Amino acid sequence: MKFRRGKIALIVFAGVLAVASAGARGAETFAKPEKGRLEIAIAAWGPTTLPLLVAQEAGYFARHGLTVSITQVSASAAVQGVVSGAIDIYQGGAAAIAATLAGASIIYIAAGVDRSSLVLFGQKGLTAFEMLRGKAVATTSPGAFGEIAMRMTARKYGMEVGRDIKLLYHRSVQEALSTFLVANSDGLIITPPATEVARKQGYPVMVDYYRDGLKIIGPGTAVTREFAQKNLNTLKAYLRACLDGVKRALDDEEFAKKVDAKYEKISDAKTLTENYQQGARVWNKDMTIDPAAIRLVLDDSSDPKAKSADPKIFYDNSIIEAVNREYAVKLFPEAVK
Repeated sequence: MKFRRGKIALIVFAGVLAVASAGARGAETFAKPEKGRLEIAIAAWGPTTLPLLVAQEAGYFARHGLTVSITQVSASAAVQGVVSGAIDIYQGGAAAIAATLAGASIIYIAAGVDRSSLVLFGQKGLTAFEMLRGKAVATTSPGAFGEIAMRMTARKYGMEVGRDIKLLYHRSVQEALSTFLVANSDGLIITPPATEVARKQGYPVMVDYYRDGLKIIGPGTAVTREFAQKNLNTLKAYLRACLDGVKRALDDEEFAKKVDAKYEKISDAKTLTENYQQGARVWNKDMTIDPAAIRLVLDDSSDPKAKSADPKIFYDNSIIEAVNREYAVKLFPEAVK
């Protein structure tokens, strides 16, 4: 009996070694990143960037051979940093499109979020979009999705931003929110979690863009074309880690909320749950870019060159499609084909 138990133990041990060895070989099938350290800029901490932060806190970037530094930077400063090379990747919105229209060579290679979570609020008593005629709306940076959404909606109502509605630009969501809360603007268009502050104080929702099904790329993964060409393996490793972050965030709500609490300095459990729910509904499991979302930005851009621009010059899905075939299909077999 001792011999048989010992033999069984050896068989089990050998099986564990085989599994471990197979896992190690699987990891080695991915080519080594050309660049081991990456500077990442994001426009704001929040639900849409939570999988990225989860990937950092869970060690997924390190697992894929990368050391990553994540910094909150305004949209305009971030794209300037990408162009200069001080920032490797910008996880943000339409500012990358504006920069390319202005002559830069920045492309999206993935879309971590492809549905808008923007909400347009009015001051108390202002409940319909038409009531904003002749009034001012607080938003974030010029060219960001707040401006794009406002231009699109104004057009639907026969109005025009700049003529019928004035936009007040701010460096951050919090600054825009502050302007609205002290009644220095008549409207406010922002993303979670700041939306919950306005909701709780009873400000009326004019437009919920998530319910309206607005397609966007934000935060998208933006790099220069030159960086993408020189660092293909680095970007694949980065996107694999990001997908690991999406998977962990969806599977482990409590861990994701702890990460959110750390970065956003939030201690209220209800707010953390609301943030998580806002994020989970828009995280993109295959991270491919929908050209229709780029077309939307071009159609409602203030740049005169936008409407005639070809959406294809602003994105390249080839990298994320390769990562999906090699990796995402294993993480999300029902969502990624």
